[in-house]
Amino acid sequence: MTTDNLYPEKISGAEILMRSLVAEGVETLFGYPGGAIMPVYDALYDYRDRLNHILVRHEQAAAHAAEGYARVSGRVGVCLVTSGPGATNTITGIADAMMDSTPIVVIMGQVGAQMLGSDAFQECDMVDITQPICKWAYQIRSAKDVAWAVSRAFYIAGSGRPGPVVLDFAKNAQMELAEYLPAKIDFIRSYVPVPSTPPESIEQAVALINGAERPLVLVGQGVELGHAQDELRTMIEKCGAPAGCTLLGLSALPSDHPLNVGMLGMHGSLGANKNTQKCDVLIAVGMRFDDRITGKLDTYARQAKIIHFDIDTSEFNKNVKVDVAVPGDCKHTLQAVTALLNEREHTEWRESFRLYDREEAAKIILPQTQPDSGPLRMAEVVRKVSEMTRNEAILVTDVGQNQMFAARYFKFTKKRSLATSGGMGTMGYGLPAAIGATFGASDRTVCLFLGDGGLQMTIEELGTIMEQGAPVKIILLNNNYLGNVRQWQALFFKRRYSFTPMMNPDYEKIAQAYNIPVRTVTQRAELETAITEMLAAPGAFLLQAAVMEEDNVLPMCCPGHDVDDMMVSI
Repeated sequence: MTTDNLYPEKISGAEILMRSLVAEGVETLFGYPGGAIMPVYDALYDYRDRLNHILVRHEQAAAHAAEGYARVSGRVGVCLVTSGPGATNTITGIADAMMDSTPIVVIMGQVGAQMLGSDAFQECDMVDITQPICKWAYQIRSAKDVAWAVSRAFYIAGSGRPGPVVLDFAKNAQMELAEYLPAKIDFIRSYVPVPSTPPESIEQAVALINGAERPLVLVGQGVELGHAQDELRTMIEKCGAPAGCTLLGLSALPSDHPLNVGMLGMHGSLGANKNTQKCDVLIAVGMRFDDRITGKLDTYARQAKIIHFDIDTSEFNKNVKVDVAVPGDCKHTLQAVTALLNEREHTEWRESFRLYDREEAAKIILPQTQPDSGPLRMAEVVRKVSEMTRNEAILVTDVGQNQMFAARYFKFTKKRSLATSGGMGTMGYGLPAAIGATFGASDRTVCLFLGDGGLQMTIEELGTIMEQGAPVKIILLNNNYLGNVRQWQALFFKRRYSFTPMMNPDYEKIAQAYNIPVRTVTQRAELETAITEMLAAPGAFLLQAAVMEEDNVLPMCCPGHDVDDMMVSI
């Protein structure tokens, strides 16, 4: 027996965390140090060659950056913060990740176990606070539990329906010594990430699709999360079913695919929404029938038989009653269904979408993307940037009109090309998420569209861009309003613009202070040259477009209305 076996190496809990992160394949993490997490940061000092730590300027940004990284890379994002306000500042990002099924692990410092419950400096019960908004929250009180907790956290965050996990790391556990015992957890008795698929659900789905005359597929983010983009295309091409995409599912299917009929929901395409109310079989894949998709639930697709593919069985019949539920990983369930489908064309049904497309082009798209005169329009700026990146860039958006215009007019040719805050609608998400995206997909161009309101919510992250050289192409659609709220005030509150006009700073001077090249465009004739300059810049660039102040996102299905009851003018 060797001396090493008699006296196994003992290292600090903080060092165990470092080794565990490396074992999970982590390369990048986003964070901000503080007192209760200082032992971890001290250990991190010796891992700078293996773990690339991105120092953000605010902890909320750490969570959003981890989200952006996860969304474009398909890997688990990681952020590291201290206790108290450092931890509570991540709550918005955790809730955002939960709503949008984004896998992140948030590691936060905590006071020593001996001080828990004493109202010690910067103590906060983060486990109880975050349990309702994450997949799992756990407090590490002993160094011997670190490797186990980290492995379990990554397994839960990235498996099944992904989501956030919180590790609350007591300071004593960071400092005390323990033997490092590598852990690899891929099974938890009480946790079933992928439900089994009853054979009869496949048979019933096939029977409905084969018998359909007017099928319509709803493509959700679950297709991206399940790496089922190819399986989706194979299915719709075999059965000839048109497919509309949710906001988060937009890049799961190339925008120019002949069966892609556009975005669904409140600001979706006329054809996709109106034919939702005319189809005879509705096939939902990896989406949750949220209110922005369905409009008035009582009358949503009542004429159709509904098939729902999802990995999360709690989504079945939650909002919309379905006729066939197909539980399981859609990469496999789509294959099983496709193998039994008849080849169909549905030519007449597909042509009905084109009739709506022509109406939408004449009344909305052409006037917004190719105006003859007047101020710049948001739609034309988005369309031009997309075209000049050959529709190959990653789109990151903030929230508001900038988000909806970008979703409608940016085009996609590659998968995992969109990071936006869907379920929570988090203003301030865009800038840090775009930073994360540049690290998650360093070989691709990242274009961020945001408004003047959202930019100011996390504007401090320009400092992170400056320090890291993150090559974010920032397109600021500046209309001097909180645009989306103003649009609703115009529609529902008699144009009483209560606290939506914005007094803005000089963004050029701010960008210059952070050593970020900047250009402001006020004239249509300058737009293409300015975009060329932005895309040619080797790093970050801020392109400020002074756009129409009272532009409106159309078409629009108003809350409480049927999904096909769409406004084309205001």
